[in-house]
Amino acid sequence: MEYVSTAAHVGASQVLGIIPLAIAEGNFAGKTVGKKLRVPTMQDKIWKMLDNSDAFIALPGGIGTLEENFQISS
Repeated sequence: MEYVSTAAHVGASQVLGIIPLAIAEGNFAGKTVGKKLRVPTMQDKIWKMLDNSDAFIALPGGIGTLEENFQISS
């Protein structure tokens, strides 16, 4: 996601990084660009993504990625 968000940011698109607190506090988020929004839980992340996005792309990931894809597509 780092490269995709950086490319979008360089291309003058708005980028919003929505990061659950557990990931943000553990320094697992990596480099972020644009605006950052910390939320309490993964479920809150998904709701914020739905509220703030016009489109979604899915990159290879794990179980969390599958969960987000199912939530967004349903």
